[in-house]
Amino acid sequence: MVTIADVARAAGVSPSTVSYVLSGKRTISETTRRKVHRSIRKLGYRPNAGARALASSRTNVLALVAPLRTDLNVPVVMQFVGATAAAARAHDHDVLLLTADEGAEGLDRVAASALADAILVMDVEASEPRVPVLRALERPAVLIGVPDDCAGLTCVDLDFTAAGAACVAHLADLGHRHVALIGPSPAVYRRGTSYAGRFLRGFEREAADRGALTTALACVPTYDGLRDCLDDLFARRPPVTGLVVHNEAVLGPLLSELARRDRRVPRDVSVLAVCPPDLARSHEVPLTSVDIPAAELGELAVELAMRQLDGHGEPEVRLLPPRLEARGSTGPPP
Repeated sequence: MVTIADVARAAGVSPSTVSYVLSGKRTISETTRRKVHRSIRKLGYRPNAGARALASSRTNVLALVAPLRTDLNVPVVMQFVGATAAAARAHDHDVLLLTADEGAEGLDRVAASALADAILVMDVEASEPRVPVLRALERPAVLIGVPDDCAGLTCVDLDFTAAGAACVAHLADLGHRHVALIGPSPAVYRRGTSYAGRFLRGFEREAADRGALTTALACVPTYDGLRDCLDDLFARRPPVTGLVVHNEAVLGPLLSELARRDRRVPRDVSVLAVCPPDLARSHEVPLTSVDIPAAELGELAVELAMRQLDGHGEPEVRLLPPRLEARGSTGPPP
């Protein structure tokens, strides 16, 4: 096994100099740093994780709190998990995934046990009950989501208010006058999940500005739940001609059910999804969509956590602007 002494010998420096290069605790000349890193690569040296943690007071682990509730679309959540893990690895960190719905007690437990250097939090509510604990934590925290009271917190998310407005604007520009939102599960709205409420506000505000009629329904993510929603929507007058689907779990069943009802997309009804781009492209009719940028949000959350760990981060809210891509499932109303 290659040791720090072997690296020092090959670089022509002392073992303590190698240690300072690895920890960054002292200023080392760029020439010496290059020699040490060249020796590390040549010899294939890997610092002992336990010793490195003791020396730096770091675990090189990020905790990701992502409760896997029954009303969440797990494949989409796992896209965020995968993106976060890949970004963390680029910073020589691993990810500890916490899927239990423990609330504030779970954050306290992670912080008190020193399991992780920083905490990333998903499934954020508008009236987020964990905010007091997050503010009191003695370690960096980044929310993937934005509570109403975000003062002093670091948050990243898609700008869901702008996304809701963009969906209505796209369909209104095509001539649709009655647009419906097939929203997330009723439980998501009851919980006050931040992204759902912000999207609905943007959707309704843009429709009011455009003079368009809207209907918004929370949809249980089952075939029966979807069928009930469509029965309700298509019985309304004036007829609904554009559907905005903010519920990834029902996209496949929706297209099947529309075909069963002999409603062609987009000739009879336009469909606009809010989902990851790979999901939008995977259907027989590629779906016009506002993309959920899971990879970008995961990378950004990790980047902001690492900046805080290095002492350079200040509380901030970063909202990514929505990207709407037309893929063929939207057109003028019949």
